[in-house]
This record gives sequence, C-alpha cells and structure tokens, in this order.
Amino acid sequence: MAVTGILLGWKKNSGELIMPDTYQGVAAEMADWLPLDTLSRLAERAILPPTGQRPELDRVDVRPGKNSAKFLFKARQGEVQLDLSTGQVLSVGRRHSDWIEQVHDGSIIDDWLGIPHGIFKVFYNSLMGIALIIFTVTGFWLWYGPKRMKG
Repeated sequence: MAVTGILLGWKKNSGELIMPDTYQGVAAEMADWLPLDTLSRLAERAILPPTGQRPELDRVDVRPGKNSAKFLFKARQGEVQLDLSTGQVLSVGRRHSDWIEQVHDGSIIDDWLGIPHGIFKVFYNSLMGIALIIFTVTGFWLWYGPKRMKG
C-alpha cells in the first residue's frame, strides 16, 4: 500500500511513465466540438489493436479547459487524447496509474474474484486504516512513554 501510494503520488510527475500528461487542444468554443461518437471512432482507430478487433471503451474524460478528451480503453489500460474541435490525436499511451490504483485500494481482488459491491476493497481499506492508526498511537507511546517515565 505504501509503494503504490508513492507511485500514485508521482503519477503526474513521472515523465509519462505512470500516466500520460494531459495535452492542450486548439482553443475553441464548446459549440465547435465534434460529437462524442465521432471522437470515439477516431480514438478507436488510433488505438486499434493488431487483431483488428474493436477496443472496448471504458470511459471518457473531457477537459474543457484544455479542449481535449481522454478516451480510456479497458484493454491494456490504453488511452487516446484527442482535440475536441479538430479530432486530431494529441497522445496515445498506457495508463499504468489505473492498475496501480486497483492494487493500492484492493479493488483488483474484487475484480479477480468477482466479489460484488467492492466488499473486499472496503474491508481491506478499513483494516489498513485501523492498523495505521494503531501503529501510529502505539509507536508514539513507545517513543514518548520512556521519556515520560524518566522525566
């Protein structure tokens, strides 16, 4: 949990090793944006696997301030960033941050074992949070207790 937490803290400052940077599209008004279905087809074309099978879209992250959209695909954590008004490909990359986050919060176990409602994730995070509190309190007492007894 500590290692994945460090990696997630560095994800935007990793030189695109963990997650691609967010790129700026051409400045335009929202009315000038291409429709999402058109942009989705352009993103699919940009990331089309060698098998030629249509990749499964997981989600779309629209960045109005940057006039760009990130199309996130399930296969291999693929990401395509497009300019919202021109449809130009700004970036194609892999988002390692997604699987790192799943390991970090325990949801990877829920997915692997088909556990519904994120029950393992809730249990795991509760256990780790409680353990951190206990270790902090007992660690402080082990440090402070002897000083108090001497003084």
